[in-house]
Amino acid sequence: MRELQNEENALFDTVEKRTSLAGSNRMEILLFSLGTNEHFGINVFKVREVSQTPFITRTPNMPAGVEGLISLRGNVIPVLSLGRILDLTKPGAPLGGAMMVTEYSKRTLGFLVDSVDRIVRVDWEKVRAPENVSSSSQTFITAITELPDGRLVSILDVETILANTFGDAVVGNIAPISHGHECSVFFVDDSSVARRKITEVLDKLGVRHKHAQNGLEAWNRLQGIATHADQVGRQVIDEIDLILVDAEMPEMDGYVLTRNIKADLRFNGIPVVMHSSLSSDANRAMGKRVGVDAYVAKFDADVLAETIRPMLNRGRR
Repeated sequence: MRELQNEENALFDTVEKRTSLAGSNRMEILLFSLGTNEHFGINVFKVREVSQTPFITRTPNMPAGVEGLISLRGNVIPVLSLGRILDLTKPGAPLGGAMMVTEYSKRTLGFLVDSVDRIVRVDWEKVRAPENVSSSSQTFITAITELPDGRLVSILDVETILANTFGDAVVGNIAPISHGHECSVFFVDDSSVARRKITEVLDKLGVRHKHAQNGLEAWNRLQGIATHADQVGRQVIDEIDLILVDAEMPEMDGYVLTRNIKADLRFNGIPVVMHSSLSSDANRAMGKRVGVDAYVAKFDADVLAETIRPMLNRGRR
């Protein structure tokens, strides 16, 4: 395990330099096991380090699946058992042998797993939304991909795990835009939790909106909107004031989607905002590399609203 820890953490030390992935429609996932025949993965950009399972301080009144707390470099963080959350671990079974320290949506969490395998690079176009999956863990799986050796890997929906364990982020009072009914936002996110929260923000702003559930669907719909605008003698900017994209999505990620939008002259003048649980400097650099106009970390409703508000105000002609 020590060798694995050193190897993986050496890879994580260079993760901030991986901006070359921007626009390649590829991502790197860390493979791990929960002690079953299933194989799981998580985006490397969400993992800060890997270690052996540390001593965990048990605390009362913790949400289901939270085993307790640990102190990590002066910070106290909760530790979750992924096996218990996905209902794959029998009651009384020992905790997993490894812990992944994750950082996303402005939260640092420890995820207990049975064992960690390795990091692999996968093409987003080979990543699909789960279909006809009867496993009790389906709720927490955002996508499935196949490795060259034929193994199927379930990619975790960590946003849903966070919301299910600690509750949804609360959307407070957001002042509406005076001309909101004239504004239209197109957004795309593969997480049902994120779509629900984005909808709440846009509804409070009083703007019209449409959405898609993955990057490829979004690109096809946007091209359809552009084609229709051409046919009726209008511009796309007359139909859409702002496009909000997630970073991680099956079939086409947000970086490729943004690059496609920015390369198509029909979308000139329409700002693209990336809204992602990946909040590191590397991910911001990747967004800048493909031309996003702003990058907002999930999920802070006030920051999202105040980021897009001036863009929508500026967009009214």
